[in-house]
Amino acid sequence: MKTLRWGVLGVAGIATRKVIPAMQKGQWSTVTAIASRDGEKAREAADALGIAKAYGSYQDLLLDPDIDAVYNPLPNHLHVPWTERAAEAGKHVLCEKPIALSAEEARRLLAVRDRTGVQIQEAFMVRSHPQWLAARRLVQEGRIGDLRAIVGAFSYYNDNPANIRNVPEWGGGALMDIGCYLINTSRFLVGREPERVSGAVDRDPAMKIDRLTSMLLDYGGVHLAGTCSMQMVYYQRMQVFGTKGLIDIRIPFNAPPDRPCEIVVDSGKDLFGGGQEVLTFPVCDQYTIQGDLFSQAILEGRSAPEPLEDAVANMECLEAVFRSAASGRWETLNP
Repeated sequence: MKTLRWGVLGVAGIATRKVIPAMQKGQWSTVTAIASRDGEKAREAADALGIAKAYGSYQDLLLDPDIDAVYNPLPNHLHVPWTERAAEAGKHVLCEKPIALSAEEARRLLAVRDRTGVQIQEAFMVRSHPQWLAARRLVQEGRIGDLRAIVGAFSYYNDNPANIRNVPEWGGGALMDIGCYLINTSRFLVGREPERVSGAVDRDPAMKIDRLTSMLLDYGGVHLAGTCSMQMVYYQRMQVFGTKGLIDIRIPFNAPPDRPCEIVVDSGKDLFGGGQEVLTFPVCDQYTIQGDLFSQAILEGRSAPEPLEDAVANMECLEAVFRSAASGRWETLNP
C-alpha cells in the first residue's frame, strides 16, 4: 500500500519522543528523512529512530524529491518561514501549534497554500483523539442539554530562561504554548467563533513572558473560562457544562498513548457521583491518528482534515486575549 513520505524539520523533543515514533506506527505514513542545522545531531536522531536519511540543513531536506510532506516542529517563530519554504518546494505541511506568531502572519500561509496547491494544517492532535470526538458528539446530540459553559485549566512549571518557551520574541509564554489548546478545543465543541474575548495576564518580571493567563470567551450563550500557566502545578482538565449534565475530560491534552482514556458524563443527579457514567476509550496514540488522517487525505487528493482557515481563526482568538489584557476591555476578533 502506498504511504505518504514524510520529512521532519529539526530534532525537537516533541518530534523525536512523541510524533515520529507515533507516525512510524501509522498505516498511511512513512518517515523517510530528518534534518537539523547540525548534521551530526540529524544523523544521531535518524539512527536512533530508524530513519533512512539525515540532512545537515532544512533546505537540503526540502530539495529531496522523494519527500511528499513535511512535519514542522521548529520553535514558534520559525513556523511560518519554514512552512512557506516547504510549500514553495511543493511539500505538504503539518505544522506544530501555534502555527504563527500572529494572525496576520498566519494569513500569509493562506496565500502560499492557494498559490502552491499544497495542503497546510496546524497540528492540534487532540482533535483526532476519540475522546474529543465523543465529547463533541455528545454535545451535538444533546446528551447534556443545551451547552452553557466550558471550564478548563492547563499548567506546568518551567522557569528556565534558556528554554525557548520563555523567550518572548520567539513566541514563548503560557498562552501561545498551552492556552491555545483551551481556545482551540472550545471552538471545536461550540462550532463557531466567540463574539467577544476578555483576558488577564501576569508576566514574569525577568523573562517578560506571560506566566499566567486567564481568558473568558463569550460565544453568545456559551462561555469558555480558562486558565493556563507555565509557573504552576502540573495539571490539565476540561469540563463541559450543559443544562442537563456535564462532561469531564480527565486528561484532555496529553492523552497517554499506553493506557485507556476516560471521560465522565454526569447527569447531575447528586454531588456524590450518583449520575455518573464513565466512558472508556481503548489505547491509541493521537499523534498516529493525526498523521494518518493527514497522509490519507493527501494520498486520496482531499483537503487537509483541519482547514488552515481554522488555524488563522485560532490565532485571532489568541491575539484578542492579549489585546484585552492590555486594554482592560472586552475585545472582538479582527475581521
